Amino acid sequence: MPRHADYIPHGVIPACILPFDDDFAIDEQAFRQHLRDVVAVPGLSAITVNAHSTEVASCSFDEQRRVLAIAGDEVGDKLPIINGVYAEGSLEAARIARMAQDGGASALLVFPPGPFALGQRSAMVIDHFRRIADVSDLPLIAFQYPLRSGQGYPLDTLLQLVAAVPTVRAIKDWTPNVPLHERQIRTLQTLDPPVNVLSTNSAWLMSSLVLGCKGLLSGSGSVIANLQARLWRAVQDNDLAEARRLNDSIWPLAEAFYADPFVDMHNRMKEALVLLGRQIRAVVRPPLVKLGASEIARLKVALIAAGLLQPGTRDAA
Repeated sequence: MPRHADYIPHGVIPACILPFDDDFAIDEQAFRQHLRDVVAVPGLSAITVNAHSTEVASCSFDEQRRVLAIAGDEVGDKLPIINGVYAEGSLEAARIARMAQDGGASALLVFPPGPFALGQRSAMVIDHFRRIADVSDLPLIAFQYPLRSGQGYPLDTLLQLVAAVPTVRAIKDWTPNVPLHERQIRTLQTLDPPVNVLSTNSAWLMSSLVLGCKGLLSGSGSVIANLQARLWRAVQDNDLAEARRLNDSIWPLAEAFYADPFVDMHNRMKEALVLLGRQIRAVVRPPLVKLGASEIARLKVALIAAGLLQPGTRDAA
């Protein structure tokens, strides 16, 4: 699988979903179709696999390697592939990073280790990323969680990190605090070299992009990559009227996808793909459970409001 040399994460990057059979095995045929659907959207700069959207927490190391291999088969040299590094410990994170580099990924999305939820020091953060950088020269994207989770990095820690590990070239910013989000954009993107801020605030995406993010990385791109790419282009062109019009289409789905409980966001995206006829089933792995009929009906209403589904469309079986 070819790597994209000198790739710096930017632009519109959908995070793909991972279909499963009724027995919870990876549905490779459905995954290949999903990848083809996403990659066909104009205006994308990369795709992401082995992340929250692919239910990476429930996937074994071998399954993650297979997911990356399938993505390489289907995407080829059309777009760079970003591979998630999701692990509780730094040694396992380094093993995943080495696998992803060997498998042809162009960048790595580094999740914070679970123990950081109990507290962290900047030295721990730097050591975690150094262990990954020691086995891979790929550009790294630090997944910036909300600070209240305990897994988010204070801005001072981020600055120490990018100074100590120069392959950190972007953050995926999940900061819900708007002033902090803007401060990170202004601070990180004016460094030398700059560290790009990729928004993952999909519940308020237009507002986030207008603040100056260099891109977006979002699971909802598995459903609405076209709307996201057009919104991104409108913001870059300073076309506020077009951006607001597109945001009016995105808004009903953002409300539906990111409702409580938040953990069901990608579950809802799978159901949306079934309603749209792009997938045949919406199986999630435990502890997630299938959505009830009333919530699927609400998703259908949101898809109609977004202009993606015609009223009167028969419900999927």
